[in-house]
Amino acid sequence: MSTPAHGSALRADQDRAAAPHEAPGGASEGRRAVLRLLRGVGAYVLVALVLAFFALPLLWLAAAPFDRNPGITASLPEFTLRNFERLWHSTDAVHSLASSLVLAVGSAVLVVGCSALAAYALSRVRIRGRDGILYALLLLSSIVTGTAAMVPVFLLAAGLNLVDSYLGVILVLTGGLLPAAIFILKDFMDTTPRSYEESARVFGASPLRVLKDVVVPVVRPGLATVGVWTVAQVWGNFLIPFLLLRSPDKSPAAVVMYTFYTEGGQPDLALISTFSLLYSLPVVLMFLFVSRRYGFRFHGGIKG
Repeated sequence: MSTPAHGSALRADQDRAAAPHEAPGGASEGRRAVLRLLRGVGAYVLVALVLAFFALPLLWLAAAPFDRNPGITASLPEFTLRNFERLWHSTDAVHSLASSLVLAVGSAVLVVGCSALAAYALSRVRIRGRDGILYALLLLSSIVTGTAAMVPVFLLAAGLNLVDSYLGVILVLTGGLLPAAIFILKDFMDTTPRSYEESARVFGASPLRVLKDVVVPVVRPGLATVGVWTVAQVWGNFLIPFLLLRSPDKSPAAVVMYTFYTEGGQPDLALISTFSLLYSLPVVLMFLFVSRRYGFRFHGGIKG
């Protein structure tokens, strides 16, 4: 039978035996907290470095057009508007922006219109091998790029008397962008409820009327997506306009930008930065407009 003194001594021995084990546990928990803190700080530092990597060129592009002597280094600009004045007096630069606008709008209208009709047909008509045809078109459009098709495209345009014409460039660019646009729009068409179309047909609406008044309002976000994507692709395209447009006054901005070099091959940073800023504004404004109009609320509605 154990005495109270013996019990107290036994508990004291147990406490002394447990004490060394608690200290390492507390230290291990502290090390884990420090490691978590270091990982968090490292993640924030990495994100800050990535943001700085992408932000510094944009800051340079925003500041260099207003600098009297812009360079490739980041510095406070010596404010001036002389670069914009020089660019305004360059007729090629002004005409090139108008040419880019013509090519972008013309291609966007054709791509959106033709891809909407084709996507609606592929979505509603049940034919054997439909999905295979669609994926084959998308695959071929990705493999046969502009560089690989350069000679056949030029020979075809020359045979149709489309060299040095906006129409030739628009048709070639539209043909290259259509497969991907059809692929994008088909997903929007597939989500359109068939009951809407059936109700319209009950009241005698024709297929084109159904497409115009029922399907198009529902897939407006998809049409806007394809339109913005087409304008961005055409706006920055260099090869096809450079290949097919022979007259300097018809060259778009992507081609004219490569002429802002001295005879020794040195870039004129004042003109290049100013022209790049003006060149990028239409696409940015269009993106902001579409984002404000739709944003993440991709929905449509039926016309009344």
